[in-house]
Amino acid sequence: MSTGNYEDAVSKLNSLQSNAATLEAVRASGGRLSQFAIPEMVEYLERIGYKTDDLNALNVIHITGTKGKGSTSAFTDSILRHTKPDWKVGLYSSPHLVAVRERIRVNGQPLSEEDFTKYFFEVWDKLQANDSRKLEGTPFMPGYFRFVTLMAFHTFLSLGVDATILEVGVGGTYDSTNIVPKPIVTGITALGIDHVGVLGKTLKEIAWQKGGIYKEGVPAFSVEQPEEGMQVLVERAKELKASEFVVTPRLFEIDKIKLGLAGSHQVGNASLAVHLAKTFLHHLDPQSEKTPLPQSFVDGLESTRWPGRCQTVADPSHPGLTWYLDGAHTIESLECCIQWFSQPDVGLSSDSTLYPFQRLLIFNTGGGRAGPSFLEAIFKKLSAQLSQNQSGEDIFSFFDQAIFCTNVTYAHGGFKGDLTAVSLPPDDLAQLRTQHQLADAWSSLLPSFPKERIHVLPSVEHAVQIVHRLATDNKCSVKVLVAGSLHLVGGVIEVADLAEVAL
Repeated sequence: MSTGNYEDAVSKLNSLQSNAATLEAVRASGGRLSQFAIPEMVEYLERIGYKTDDLNALNVIHITGTKGKGSTSAFTDSILRHTKPDWKVGLYSSPHLVAVRERIRVNGQPLSEEDFTKYFFEVWDKLQANDSRKLEGTPFMPGYFRFVTLMAFHTFLSLGVDATILEVGVGGTYDSTNIVPKPIVTGITALGIDHVGVLGKTLKEIAWQKGGIYKEGVPAFSVEQPEEGMQVLVERAKELKASEFVVTPRLFEIDKIKLGLAGSHQVGNASLAVHLAKTFLHHLDPQSEKTPLPQSFVDGLESTRWPGRCQTVADPSHPGLTWYLDGAHTIESLECCIQWFSQPDVGLSSDSTLYPFQRLLIFNTGGGRAGPSFLEAIFKKLSAQLSQNQSGEDIFSFFDQAIFCTNVTYAHGGFKGDLTAVSLPPDDLAQLRTQHQLADAWSSLLPSFPKERIHVLPSVEHAVQIVHRLATDNKCSVKVLVAGSLHLVGGVIEVADLAEVAL
């Protein structure tokens, strides 16, 4: 086997990333390249020594959706671990915040650097050694996400996990995770209506993609959806011969407990997780507990942790500095973020005369996203929330500083290895095009906002330096909302040295 350390593994993995030009070609194809995704993924799986039927041994709970799939996966994972403490439970999710090994978790913990390196090179070496091809056009090596997915399958099979929560990366039908022939149960979280129109897709097309995870003879679940999307999911469940299709009702028992994840929108995710876990456990043990919300489920829901989602972190090195981290990157998820942040004792204070503070926003969006429309949605939601909470504040003075930076980690222009992204257009980065667009949109929405308090910066480290300077110089507390990108949140956790308290 190849020898190398964790940094070597991450470097080789990063070499599999698609650059901006490649991603643009895929977008321009209108998704036509997707038809090869599953056959190619099966080919890669066979090249590392497995058949698709081998994946059934993982006992998979397969979860997709436009928003909430990560939180639902985390809730489900925590429920199973609290209900079956003697089990080995695997969780595969994406993206990661600080370290790529976060994507593959066993019993709630990311793989250690040693284990990640071990399983990485086992997969890498098998792919390098076995060049057999079934499809002429299949690239020799899989892309980044495909590789990590293969590695997750290999890791979980090697460790003999009792259950696997498998979060879809993108879509569903053609996603790399969608090669498990017979999962135990499948579930779909909310179909975000703000994704309608992205790449020319309609809500029906989005629902069709998500519904592709449904399987013959397997229970199919979904939260409540817009009527147009729900109709497609019902049709997909029939087409793919799911054993049943269930729209998960809201569990009012959940209202009585304090969920481990903040935000009112998490109730729907938690309800879906409860139904998925209950169905899963009943499949493996028909005599399992049938009460609406067993105590082990309550413990699991209350103990759920999912960093970077409506997360409050007190800075351990700067008294009075608090970070509010949410990787929200769609209009709907940003609205949920603002609803959370604009609550008393979160972004608001019960008595700001006794505890004066400044509020800062650090914001960025991924390539190709409509950043100005995101800011407009933020202000619209913020205005409604401030009025509802009767806070006496207005959107024009809510934030004291606005910081728009790239996702580049360090001030010298480099990335932390695990956070390296070659998908960012070089010209956009060099000219800070996205950041200037955001700054212009901010000024347009808030024309009276002082220009000197709007910052366009080339790295996350530059942004954190401004925050630290304010936290040190000012005789008041500082609340910092970081939103718009999980990559941005991960960069802040890294540069601000928050890993020990945030992850």
